[in-house]
Amino acid sequence: MTAATARRGILALLLAFCAVVLSACGGFPTSGPIYPGVDPDDFADESQNVAFLPDRPEPGATPAQIVEGFINAGTGPGVDGEWERAREFLAPEFQDEWEPKAGVTVDLFADRTYTESEDGAVIVDLAAVASVDNRGAYERAEVVERSLDFAVAKQSSGEWRITAAPDGVVLDRDRFPSVFHRFSVMYFDPTWEYLVPDVRWFPTTNAEASITAALVNDLPSEWLATSVTTAFPENVTAVPAVPVEDGVAQVELLGGVLAADQRQLDRMQTQLEASLATAGVVDVVMSVGSTPITAAPLPTRSTRVPGAPLVLTEAGFGFLTGGEIDPIPGLSEAVAAAAPAAVQVGPDRDFAAARVDSGAVTRLSAEGEDSIVVDERNGLVDPAIDQFDIVWSVPREQPAALRAALPSGDVVDVGEAWPEATAISAMALSRDGTRVAATVTAGGRTALWVAGVIRDADGIPQRLSPPVALAIVGGPALGVTWIDDVTVGVLAIGEDASIVLEQVVGGPTTATNAPAGMVSIAGGSGISSLRLRSADGTLYVKRGTTWQPTATGALVLATQQGSPQ
Repeated sequence: MTAATARRGILALLLAFCAVVLSACGGFPTSGPIYPGVDPDDFADESQNVAFLPDRPEPGATPAQIVEGFINAGTGPGVDGEWERAREFLAPEFQDEWEPKAGVTVDLFADRTYTESEDGAVIVDLAAVASVDNRGAYERAEVVERSLDFAVAKQSSGEWRITAAPDGVVLDRDRFPSVFHRFSVMYFDPTWEYLVPDVRWFPTTNAEASITAALVNDLPSEWLATSVTTAFPENVTAVPAVPVEDGVAQVELLGGVLAADQRQLDRMQTQLEASLATAGVVDVVMSVGSTPITAAPLPTRSTRVPGAPLVLTEAGFGFLTGGEIDPIPGLSEAVAAAAPAAVQVGPDRDFAAARVDSGAVTRLSAEGEDSIVVDERNGLVDPAIDQFDIVWSVPREQPAALRAALPSGDVVDVGEAWPEATAISAMALSRDGTRVAATVTAGGRTALWVAGVIRDADGIPQRLSPPVALAIVGGPALGVTWIDDVTVGVLAIGEDASIVLEQVVGGPTTATNAPAGMVSIAGGSGISSLRLRSADGTLYVKRGTTWQPTATGALVLATQQGSPQ
């Protein structure tokens, strides 16, 4: 036996022991609120090392107790990911019919009620807060009351067992991130320069196979599908098993793989490695039959931004480092001269979009050119600029009137923007240019929506995909920013404090209270991943779950769309 094998054996025994302890511990929380500032990733890291082992059916249990035990057993996917323990609550003839992978209902544990009829039927009433479909796509729900019907019959042994039940599992909101983990299925943007994540939730058991199947065998999420592209041809599929040894995943492909040229194979390798990296895989070997495919990952453009805040102060415009302004050559002078109320800098730092005091949106250049007014409509929200140097603008009271001003001077109307919304307060383009998030008013409430950006072959935006509602914002929204490739930040006004939402696109929402009087928000990188500016010019940085002042004198807190290559 090798040392590595021995270590894996010891680790397996320790994990098994921990699982038994967790299942037996009566003090383990099964209900309660999600506390502000708790990130699902905090649970996700632990979920790789924690396995729930639910209780077996108790002798003499009533029909309601059998159904309750069955639902509680949803926390244990088991070694094979087939929910073997939950199947023990099912009648033998029904065990193979029930399909746990059909989806997940995420609910509030404390609100579950079990009603038993005289014939053994059981109705479970619950408050759903989200759902996950059979492809791993997460969708929020506004605490929807649902009823699940179960048929229970007494067996020859004298014990009650379930003979009919809805497919899928039910998980308490607090335990969901420990049973299902967040993974990113990676696609390319249409230019093949950026990788774009499509968030999915899978059990940690056999996650590599789930991720591979989602990438190779399935389509992207519907709202994103026309905004991204993939190197995998439609006639190529992956076999269900993806063995992993020493961090190397073996992915066997079927279909017309060998017809692909080397660049396409390299792009396939790039997508697989980036997708499986979210499950801890360090390398991928693609094969056809037992023959490995020669392929290497391609470099892609990063969407990370510098850690220093980008601000306008009395001393000028640039990155605030050690109390000093580090200017952007050419562009800093143009921004300072414009005296803007809001600024977003393009990824190559040669152009910026600004809203000036008059309310107009302008394009600023680092080449010493005069600023160009691209939109003078009334009531414009803060503009955005993308990697094509296209400036996006929209009036607050006309959310459907979204425009894109091209570098050539032409202006195009972006179709199908924010249908059913009556107002828009803020918007932000993802740094890869494939998605746009906005806070809109719909049905009398402020909500955070996201939509895919659909472009033509020249990168000119044509329309937005049907939007997806991500969260209800607790007050009037002041700003939206992309924190990273999958997370959107929202600044809103609360009753006694500022509200900051951090929303995973395809995941749960977390919220923190910041000091009152915050007026703008910007995403960053590293520890200082989110910044706020107050009305008096003080900059705040999030440290853990609290907001701490770090600098003063900021007239504008700018946002960035990436960094130069």
